[in-house]
Amino acid sequence: MSSEVLRIGSRGSRLALWQAEQAKDRLLALNPGLLIEIQIIKTTGDVKPDPLSVIGGKGVFTKELEESLLDKRIDIAVHSLKDLPTIIPDGLSISAICEREDPRDALILPWDRGRLARTAAQDALKPAGGPPAVPGSLRELPTGSVVGTSSQRRLAQLKALRSDVTVKDLRGNVDTRVRKLDEGQYDALILASAGLIRLGLRGRISASIDTTEMLPAVGQGAIAIETRADDEIAVTATSKLNHRETALACRAERAFLRGLGGGCQFPIAAHAVVEGELLNLEGLVAKPDGSAFIREQLSGKIDHPEDIGSALAERLLERGAGALLNG
Repeated sequence: MSSEVLRIGSRGSRLALWQAEQAKDRLLALNPGLLIEIQIIKTTGDVKPDPLSVIGGKGVFTKELEESLLDKRIDIAVHSLKDLPTIIPDGLSISAICEREDPRDALILPWDRGRLARTAAQDALKPAGGPPAVPGSLRELPTGSVVGTSSQRRLAQLKALRSDVTVKDLRGNVDTRVRKLDEGQYDALILASAGLIRLGLRGRISASIDTTEMLPAVGQGAIAIETRADDEIAVTATSKLNHRETALACRAERAFLRGLGGGCQFPIAAHAVVEGELLNLEGLVAKPDGSAFIREQLSGKIDHPEDIGSALAERLLERGAGALLNG
């Protein structure tokens, strides 16, 4: 490939820049001759401190990046897939979905307690007459714990599981959120495992939350590469980053979300797994306060992942999912 300059657009957070740098390094390795630069673009979600439920979840972290693509100020946008609306603007396309990191949510405890949770067995932490064991899952959090999250999906599932805990809104980048925890503003946080791992903070994960307790967000843990659909150079270069199994799973999840007409500001969750020639999708819709939810799964051939997602969405709608979302 002859020398070409491709401009990658990224948000300015440490995690977003990590993702952009990873994409850049892989593109350079797979496409000798490319020249690549990264441009930082501020999005609505970066500059407004209000909760996502107030400013609106759809596109608040992606809109300005997509506008920059359409205006040809950048050639590639790197997104956390869970932030990308299921309907993208005309003229743009997702040219690759990169291999997924751990899609699960993570329970984060203040530093000392979290360290104990990671390095000692639960029963060793509970001698006769001693302090209670350090939580190893959401079910073991002490009654009345203050848990930080900005996600309606996490809030609803947490309250469905533990109505006795208090949920407090949480904003800021990963480092800011963890600092607030260690300062005592929260007793625990729920964050995406993938972001912590990518930032070298795997050691702060006190417990990985099993998907039987909390289903993740649609596309969680995956990175999406978006380009102009007619930009042959960018599409050809970035399509080499696509990971087949991840893309199939995420296409099913996004079809499920699209079928429900929701976004990341709604309590909707999904997780798909590819096993051989089969794809298993599990989806959930909940009332915002967690007082009711509908959860089902559906399996099918991997040839048509969108059909599986759409069919599962229809099944949940038939069971009253629309009323839960509007309740």
